[in-house]
Amino acid sequence: MRLTTKGRFAVTAMIDLAMNAQSGAVKLSAISERQNISLSYLEQLFSKLRRARLVESLRGPGGGYVLAAPAAQINIAQIITAAEDKLDATQCSSKANCHHGTPCLTHDLWENLNQTINTYLSSVTLQSIIEQKNTGSGSSQVVTFTHIH
Repeated sequence: MRLTTKGRFAVTAMIDLAMNAQSGAVKLSAISERQNISLSYLEQLFSKLRRARLVESLRGPGGGYVLAAPAAQINIAQIITAAEDKLDATQCSSKANCHHGTPCLTHDLWENLNQTINTYLSSVTLQSIIEQKNTGSGSSQVVTFTHIH
């Protein structure tokens, strides 16, 4: 399982937007310049983010993008889902048909990993990342692994 560039860039761009949208709409060209992400790539990503209702576009002078909800209400799992559809550690896209039409020996392991990752990413909001960045602290969230049965 990999988080692709699409997902990483979408998260980075959304954090940038959240940090810079307090004074009004943010132009994609500004995010592109600050984060070194191509403008055409950002346009594709923001089209998906807009369809997922995570951002709103404002037209006209001073136009650009704003968050569609407060930063505390947008989590990283939502952003990755909008950009990539979903993260999946299974070979069968969670269909349980990975071994000749039946679940493989490790299917439940990877499915539980999917759930753990999704739970964690759902618990991290744009606001929490901004607060961590502003306080200069490392990760304040601790990931604990539990026995998977």
